Amino acid sequence: MSVEANVVYGMVSGLALLLDIHHPDQPNGYGIIHISGSGWSAPLGPDARPLKESPHVQIEGLPLVEAGYTLFTINHRATPRFPYPAPVEDAQRAVRYIRYHAGKYGIDPDRIGAIGGSSGGHLVSMLGVLDGRGDPDDASPINRLSAKVQCVVARAAPGSFVMDRDGRGAPSMFLGAVVTPDTDPGSVEYRRALEASPIAHVTPGDPPFFFIHGDADDVVPIAQSEAMAEALRVVGVPVKYRPVPGSGHGPGLLADPELRAEVRAWFDEHLKGT
Repeated sequence: MSVEANVVYGMVSGLALLLDIHHPDQPNGYGIIHISGSGWSAPLGPDARPLKESPHVQIEGLPLVEAGYTLFTINHRATPRFPYPAPVEDAQRAVRYIRYHAGKYGIDPDRIGAIGGSSGGHLVSMLGVLDGRGDPDDASPINRLSAKVQCVVARAAPGSFVMDRDGRGAPSMFLGAVVTPDTDPGSVEYRRALEASPIAHVTPGDPPFFFIHGDADDVVPIAQSEAMAEALRVVGVPVKYRPVPGSGHGPGLLADPELRAEVRAWFDEHLKGT
């Protein structure tokens, strides 16, 4: 296994968007984008650890590299400086960049997977449900490509910012707006929360989704994954939903070898098609 660090996948006003590429010893020809959870936020200090070097990479991503998948783990713009839609736009740009350079990285450009937890789970869910169509008239050939992925694994992921089942409102720092259960559905704030919600974009053409959620999660209620799984099932999308008894919010539940094997099997079946 080797790591190609600090690859620039885009620029925003002079700010470099970076990703690391984890190359397996025996590549299987398929790529997976990994987005660590961070609450869509990043420390303001210049010496802060990059998101792409989060411990989540070790837990959620590297077992897939050991299985032969080429892993792309990314930084994205984050709050408090960059609210929605910046993190979503960056995740989409990363997929387009990976797809454009697929030949260089030895992966199938039409079969790219995604895995992430918490806010990273939200972002990979958006990569699955958004249309992601490129702009054929864009000056950049990268931006002309699709940003949609073909298989998703989402751990403890928020699926809706307007579905309130636990008395809490939406994450105002991420949305750049305060949204509560009493927010007017006709307001700009409510429409923004809906637009940022994966559940609002579900269609029959979405890729297979595997949801993993601890039933003791006190950060993102397990009802979020249940609702997303049901919305996808209704339109005929292949879905697996795995509640983990007694587990909380963090990525540690994926330290379980059995659950890791389930994640690998999901990508093997629905990304590789084996």
